[in-house]
Amino acid sequence: MPIQLNIWTLVNVITSIGAVTTAPLTLPATGPDVDICCEGADCALIPDMEATELAEVFKALADPTRVRLLDHLSRSVSGTACACHLPESLGISQPTLSFHMKKLHDAGLVTREKRGRWVHWTVRPEALARAVAYLGLPAHGIPAGGACC
Repeated sequence: MPIQLNIWTLVNVITSIGAVTTAPLTLPATGPDVDICCEGADCALIPDMEATELAEVFKALADPTRVRLLDHLSRSVSGTACACHLPESLGISQPTLSFHMKKLHDAGLVTREKRGRWVHWTVRPEALARAVAYLGLPAHGIPAGGACC
């Protein structure tokens, strides 16, 4: 009798935020003395520096307010918006805006330019492109059926 398990099988990234879906996996029934083992990947690990940079981007995008801010900026004319318009548009306070924009800036997702007394924020599409390219890689070593053994 087969064992029914739910495993994470696919990550779809749609321009800004991905949706994670599950799919059932059927493994053959085994006895207590049989060890089921999948082969490891036969590729090199992602370099530590690159993993750290990607993790910073993903951490910055892990907050819904920051996702909304990035979306708002990307839809603005030329991908730039003045900080004076952002709190009202998103229903947040100025200190909250400053906190979240600093996180986006530190992750390299936006640039800032001081114009007079206001800061203008601009999206850095190349930073997002790296994250999208990373997530768009084919599933490493997972056979077409989804089972490893």
